[in-house]
Amino acid sequence: MGVKEIFDDLSYGPAPEDATAARAWLSGQNATFGHFINGAFTEARDDFETKNPATGQPLARLTQGTDKDVDAAVSAARRAQPRWAKLPGHARAKYLYALARLVQKHARFFATLETLDNGKPIRESRDIDIPLVQRHFYYHAGLAQLMDTELPNRAPHGVCGQVIPWNFPLLMLAWKVAPALAAGNTVVLKPAEWTSLTALLFAEISREAGLPKGVLNIVTGDGATGSALVAHGGVDKIAFTGSTEVGRIIRSATAGSGKALTLELGGKSPYVVFEDADLDSAVEGLVDAIWFNQGQVCCAGSRLLVQESVAKKFEKKLIARMAKLRIGDPLDKCVDVGAVIDPKQRKQIADMVAASTGTVHTAPAALPKKGCYYPPTLISGLAPADPLMQEEIFGPVLVSTTFRTPAEAVALANNTRYGLATSVWTENVNVALDIAPKLTAGVVWVNGTNMFDAAAGFGGVRESGFGREGGWEGLQAYTKPAGTPPPPLKRLAPEPAPAEAELPDGIDRTAKIYIGGKQARPDGGYSRAVWSPRGRLLGHAPVGNRKDVRNAVEAAANAGSWSRSTAHLRAQILYYIAENLSARRDEFTERVRGLTGVQARTAQAEVDASVDRLFTWAAWADKFDSAAKPVPMRGVVLAMREPVGVIGALCPDEAPLLGLVTVMGAALSMGNRVVLVPSEPAPLAATDLYQVLDTSDVPGGVVNIVPGSHAELAPHLAAHMGVDAVWSFSSTDLSAEIERAAANNLKRTWVNYGRARDWTATEQEAQAWLEAATEVKTIWVPYGA
Repeated sequence: MGVKEIFDDLSYGPAPEDATAARAWLSGQNATFGHFINGAFTEARDDFETKNPATGQPLARLTQGTDKDVDAAVSAARRAQPRWAKLPGHARAKYLYALARLVQKHARFFATLETLDNGKPIRESRDIDIPLVQRHFYYHAGLAQLMDTELPNRAPHGVCGQVIPWNFPLLMLAWKVAPALAAGNTVVLKPAEWTSLTALLFAEISREAGLPKGVLNIVTGDGATGSALVAHGGVDKIAFTGSTEVGRIIRSATAGSGKALTLELGGKSPYVVFEDADLDSAVEGLVDAIWFNQGQVCCAGSRLLVQESVAKKFEKKLIARMAKLRIGDPLDKCVDVGAVIDPKQRKQIADMVAASTGTVHTAPAALPKKGCYYPPTLISGLAPADPLMQEEIFGPVLVSTTFRTPAEAVALANNTRYGLATSVWTENVNVALDIAPKLTAGVVWVNGTNMFDAAAGFGGVRESGFGREGGWEGLQAYTKPAGTPPPPLKRLAPEPAPAEAELPDGIDRTAKIYIGGKQARPDGGYSRAVWSPRGRLLGHAPVGNRKDVRNAVEAAANAGSWSRSTAHLRAQILYYIAENLSARRDEFTERVRGLTGVQARTAQAEVDASVDRLFTWAAWADKFDSAAKPVPMRGVVLAMREPVGVIGALCPDEAPLLGLVTVMGAALSMGNRVVLVPSEPAPLAATDLYQVLDTSDVPGGVVNIVPGSHAELAPHLAAHMGVDAVWSFSSTDLSAEIERAAANNLKRTWVNYGRARDWTATEQEAQAWLEAATEVKTIWVPYGA
């Protein structure tokens, strides 16, 4: 076709990108690569090959990482870490800045190599991925510069093991390596076996940046290599991006090890279009939401929800737009949709679509005869429970249904086990700001989609994982409290019955379980005697069981209005609890003294500290701020603090009143509802608290208290699908069991690993408590008329 013909019909001609430099680099390495360990490439082995998805032709041969290779990389990282961590923040910042500049200088080189290896269109590699890689290293250079002053009581974890996926190979590397190095950690990274080449090129330029040996190590290989890295005893933190299934395995594998863990997993993100939306803009946004990177995006807008009144009109526009999509050679700058990563992935997509019962519409563009391609596809007429509406396809396949009202839109959007991202399209700002807080997702885009920046945290809730990448919250995930670890916690067991008992005077007080704002007898019908250290019978405590936990969680779930209440209201109620506890100071002093055997002065100090602690959490209720993020966009990005939801907590044994009040107050101040298992040896301090709660306007179901055996109740709390997080401060070390059971729905955990805590100094750690009690939801609101 000549120039005149092109001008006549405005069709796209070929615009191939020159990949000579990338191919020359591969040839210069004999297209065979070893690992990058301790600042040098190891001797290459011809173990497996990586192919160009667009042609099926081999690009290079790579080395399969063995246990020995992983051990060598971790050892190199361990040797380098103390010196790297001791560098001033400014020194680390200079290295990160140099890495950013080098990626910028080699931008086209990286982009073409990424497209060759991954199959994504060169426009996406060139205009989205590589600029974001640069941005992350620039941004985290700034965080490294500021960390010494802004995070003075934080320290790096040590050696970080990082496992990244194949859909955004270099960008995922940047998301993980930049904050880890900024915080003073060293890294062992395993790229996906299908897409390792840009990671190896990055390793090469890290030497040009002068990065000290051992600070960055890259070990290639398949899932077995990743498993060896996750299981290695010399790794202090694991960061993983990938499938929910593998994330669940990693959560179980690291249970009880004390390794820090962040997981960014799968999604089935809703794309919600209201009747007042700019439909043409929404169609264009949807092209980016689902056919960007061939739909191989964890936050892809793969679930289309359109208001019924405009559904037919919208679908007609969408089908017309699908007809204009250009599918072909990813190195062609005119191509919209490139190649799927591998024939295995393509088969999985095809099999899922073939099993669909909906109406299937595919883009009419012809597919290339060679390579791994799948046509952009729309499947309509599906019910909300249809497997394709629930399961992640991870390909260029969009499924759709309709809704009538905003309330139904929210219900459909949240009808998933995932919670990664959501797009909302409306021209009514009231609708947008009403809907966004109601969506169960870590990220909400208003009139936009797939917007990312290093300053804005990204991550999910539910089975989309936990932790955030980007922003200060992302950096925090690569740090821990500074100082020496706390000492081991001594197991505290209930006092045994004495040989000669001292029986109480007066009428027996029957302690019960507290569920839904009411006292109830334990389901099992059992109680146990509670003895003082001096052999006096203090009373009988109910023994809760699995059914009591179930009832308590149900009551907490039904108290969702507490999470939607104002921070001012929550503060007033916490102040009221403190006021009523203070009024009964002498009674609780005597109770703590009897339960623990301490002097009256010490018991009184615990009661006074509990009142003070409630004041602290009341004060924080309306002062733990959300933030506006300075992203390079005409708009505003809000990092909104939201309650986690229902928190199950095993309260400390050694501080029966202060510990319970600390846990309860921190959770309530941020809008959570709680199921508390009080001190096992001293549960009566908690049962005495019921009357304080009843007279302090605490809504029913917000606080539920189930006394009983920590070891017996912990697995039920951790495995319960209605519990969003589990905290354990028990003197019985249940950390491994809780983390393993929590893998069931990937709920957040905060456990003590059998370490003691100074409950009198908890106010100094207020930030940690408040962060554990909240999730960050990032809401993107672009400006524009």
